Amino acid sequence: MKKQDAGYGIQDTGTCDKEPHQVLHPESRIPNPVLMQRVRWRSRRGLLELDIVLGRFIESYYAQLDEIERQTFEEMLDMPDNPLWDMIAGRQEATQAEQQNLLEKIRTA
Repeated sequence: MKKQDAGYGIQDTGTCDKEPHQVLHPESRIPNPVLMQRVRWRSRRGLLELDIVLGRFIESYYAQLDEIERQTFEEMLDMPDNPLWDMIAGRQEATQAEQQNLLEKIRTA
């Protein structure tokens, strides 16, 4: 299903929610550029500190995460900036073991 917005040339293929969340291209160890771009965009935050830390983490470690870790990271990106930063800075405890493991990786990035 393709539709085009008259005047702007924007195309919607209708596959955004149906695409697999594979980080790596199936035939190689090269990160899927579409998924990586989405993750980078979602990681842009209002706090400069979060932009820096999350950006470094994505560039260094994100492609190596397993499915559970990627899902946990996506859930953490849904959090507001201040509670997320407090968790990364160690001022607030993680509520799940998966979050704690991922926070340790984020802190080392």
